[in-house]
Amino acid sequence: MWKLTTALGLPQRRFASVHVVGTNGKSSVTRMVAALLEAHGVSSGACLSPHTTRWTERTLIRGEEIAPQAWADAVAQVAAAAEGVNRTLEEGEAVTEFEAATAATFVALARARVKAAAIEAGLGGRLDATNTIPSLVTVLTSIGLDHTEWLGETETAIAAEKLAVLREGSTLVLGRVSAPVRALAERIAGERSATLVVAPEDPGPEIEPAATGPFQRRNFALATAAAEAFLGGVERERVAAVAAGIHIPGRLERIGDRPPTYVDAAHNPDGAAALAEALPGIAGGRPVVACLGILADKDAPAMIAALAPSLRSAVCTEIPPAALLGHGRADARSRPAGELADLCRSHGLDARAEPDLGAALRRAGELARAFEGVLVVTGSHYLIGPARASQGNLT
Repeated sequence: MWKLTTALGLPQRRFASVHVVGTNGKSSVTRMVAALLEAHGVSSGACLSPHTTRWTERTLIRGEEIAPQAWADAVAQVAAAAEGVNRTLEEGEAVTEFEAATAATFVALARARVKAAAIEAGLGGRLDATNTIPSLVTVLTSIGLDHTEWLGETETAIAAEKLAVLREGSTLVLGRVSAPVRALAERIAGERSATLVVAPEDPGPEIEPAATGPFQRRNFALATAAAEAFLGGVERERVAAVAAGIHIPGRLERIGDRPPTYVDAAHNPDGAAALAEALPGIAGGRPVVACLGILADKDAPAMIAALAPSLRSAVCTEIPPAALLGHGRADARSRPAGELADLCRSHGLDARAEPDLGAALRRAGELARAFEGVLVVTGSHYLIGPARASQGNLT
């Protein structure tokens, strides 16, 4: 990544940056930080991952998704640079798709002449493609046991990988974490002469985020603390205005009305627990039916244990290979629908298996209407795009 961005003229050094790392909440906090900076007069952008439908979703410029031609131009510039870089690498090594996409966002943000950008880390932090930015503020959203094969088997090991991005003399803004992770964060901040800010868990009674769910109130409080650290202060009226207008795609996003249908990207146990916490608020006493698809490398038993008490029924499905391929995850596989259904039943939840996603969405919609309830499609980022595309077939 250093070779690639050097060949591109180090575009990531042409704007100030806030680095957002953590297990859950990164995309929401990244969007919120960028919106708060923009509202305070700082021309801002964002680097997000993964996308739900289009690669252009990964780059926001002044609150808007990048135009297709601008994205294509940035990608073309990166592709040309990558060709040269690949010739300098050892045999079997090459610029990865994620590295190229991240570099394209850096190029696009620099070309747009933003003054600042919120940059969401992909996997971990220390070895992540985003760890080439000279960030002034680092945000640690949360720590959970995800990607343990790469990041470590304990919360503190995972936190150490993520906190490795903290720059000397910068600011670390801490979200809700365990006591051992907080102690680690305090130690690392001290070693790097960084200021430590512990964010509040709520943005205040006068702040009403349009983004749904208690977890989004926590995320907005964290984003506000990060923006305040970056700017040196925020205006509460502007913060309230951003909160009222903020919508986060793929996080308890309502995509249909018959039945009321939501998509949520929860894909690990902590994400599932946050979703379960939020479901009573959107259901209003009505039963909830889930259409559930989970990748094979995720902790499906713990996810289902968290979700099952909040659900009336589940239709378990599989993520189409084409959807994974279109997101650069050609090597990923879904857990078989039958296995998910068995896990649901082991927690006392009525469940059926329907491997075909389209059929599963239709069946889940039928059940939700029969129960006069709501439907939530969850378990993976990669269900969101197909669910949106299938919405017209659910009624």
